[in-house]
Amino acid sequence: MSTTASTPTRVAETRLDPRGPQFSAAVTALLLLVVLVAPTGVATVLVAVQAALFALGALRGVQHTPTAWAFRTWVRPRLAPPSDLEDARPPRFAQAVGLGFALVALVGFLAGAELLGQVATGFALVAALLNALFRFCLGCELYLLLRRLAPRPS
Repeated sequence: MSTTASTPTRVAETRLDPRGPQFSAAVTALLLLVVLVAPTGVATVLVAVQAALFALGALRGVQHTPTAWAFRTWVRPRLAPPSDLEDARPPRFAQAVGLGFALVALVGFLAGAELLGQVATGFALVAALLNALFRFCLGCELYLLLRRLAPRPS
């Protein structure tokens, strides 16, 4: 016999080493840079790959992406422990924002609107570079702004 809780339980918030999303942003920036200089066919495939990675991060959480695995496996063991951990929700939202730009880029490349594909890729590249170089996550900041404008009911 199975039992169900009569009151909803809160899922524990996941905390991340902030250097992980920064590492992922660096990998993303490199891939997007290649998209901008590659022939259209190659760019289309690469932006589709990046869209899939963004989708995985948005749906399952940034900690479940291949770049997060690479960070945990190869990079983090060589670093000192993080001084603090961050909430996983803003980076997850940022992945959704990145997915939006990647999908616009993909549609642009597939529809023959190469300029649209390149501009959308460029916007995603700028955001990834800001995170990779300065640990300034535009999508995370947008998430926090939206949370302040529309707080959750208690």
